[in-house]
Amino acid sequence: MIAAIAIGRNEGARLVRCLDSLQGQGNQARVGRIVYVDSGSTDGSVEMARSRGVEVVELDMTKPFTAARSRNAGLDRLRQGERPEFVQLVDGDCEVRPDWIGKAFAFLQDNPKVAVVCGRRRERFPEASIYNAQCDREWDTPVGEARSCGGDALMRMAALDEVGGYDPRLIAGEEPEMCVRLRGKGWKIWRLDAEMTLHDAAMTRFGQFWKRARRAGHAYAEGAHLHGAPPERHNVAQVKRAVLWGIVLPVAIVLLALIVSPWCLLLFAVYPAQIARLARRAGGGGEAWREAALLTAAKFAEALGVAEFHLRRLTGKRAGLIEYK
Repeated sequence: MIAAIAIGRNEGARLVRCLDSLQGQGNQARVGRIVYVDSGSTDGSVEMARSRGVEVVELDMTKPFTAARSRNAGLDRLRQGERPEFVQLVDGDCEVRPDWIGKAFAFLQDNPKVAVVCGRRRERFPEASIYNAQCDREWDTPVGEARSCGGDALMRMAALDEVGGYDPRLIAGEEPEMCVRLRGKGWKIWRLDAEMTLHDAAMTRFGQFWKRARRAGHAYAEGAHLHGAPPERHNVAQVKRAVLWGIVLPVAIVLLALIVSPWCLLLFAVYPAQIARLARRAGGGGEAWREAALLTAAKFAEALGVAEFHLRRLTGKRAGLIEYK
C-alpha cells in the first residue's frame, strides 16, 4: 500500500491543491492513507483536511517545532493500523503531479535496494521574482543515483524504520542528513527524469531570500558537524565556501585596509570578479548574471547561518526555526 504525509502551517489554498493532488493519483498508484500534520495553523487547515477524509495530526506547539518532527509524527501515525510499504512525503505548499507516484512506485518495485526516489520539483511561479526563479534552477539536479533528496519524495517505509526516521533536532537539511544514514546502511537514493511536484515559494523580497540562505548555512554547518568526517564529508565543501566568501575574505580585506593601506579596500573587487566568473560559466546572458549575483550574495547569509549554529552549539542554546515565509 502507498500512503502519503503532507506537513504544513497556514498554507491555505496551497494545502487544498496538495491534498487534492494526492487524492487524484491514478488507480495503479492510488494513495490509501493520507496524513496531514499541522503545526499550529489558524486558517482552518485542520478542518479543511478533515473534510476531505484526511487523517490529521496536530502537533503540540509547546514543544520545539521542526519539519523533521512533523514528518516523524506522520510516520508514527502510519505505523498505527494498516501499515504502508511506501510513503510519499510532501510539503503542504506543493502539488504532486498526476503521474508522479505511479512512476516512482514502479521504480521502487523494480529496484529493491533504492530507499528513496525523487523527481523534478518546479516552482509554480518562477516569473514572479528573481528569487522564485533561482529556486526553480536550484531544484534542477542531475538525474540518476543521488546523495540526497529534498522534502518531496517517495520512500520505502522499511528503510525509514531501519534508520529511525528524521532527526527532529535539525531545523533544516533534515532529508540530506537522513540520506547520509540511509546510504550508510547500504540503501540508495535515486532521482528520476520525471515531473514530481509544483512548489509555491511565494518569495518576492530580498529579505526572504536572505533568510532562506541563512537557514541553508545553518543546515550546512549542522550537517557537517554530524557527518563531516571522512569518508562522508557531508556539507564540508559548502561550509568552507560560505566561510571563505562570507567571513574570511571580507574580514581579511578590512584588516589589510586598517593595517596596510585604505587602498586595500579595492580587493573587494574580487566579488564582482566572482560574479563574472560564475556568469560566464553559466553561459552568460541576463539570467546567468542574476543567478551569479544571487549565489555570491547568498554566501554572506550562509556564513551567518554557519556562525549561528556554532555559537548556539557552544552556548548550549537550541536553534529556533528560520522561516522565510
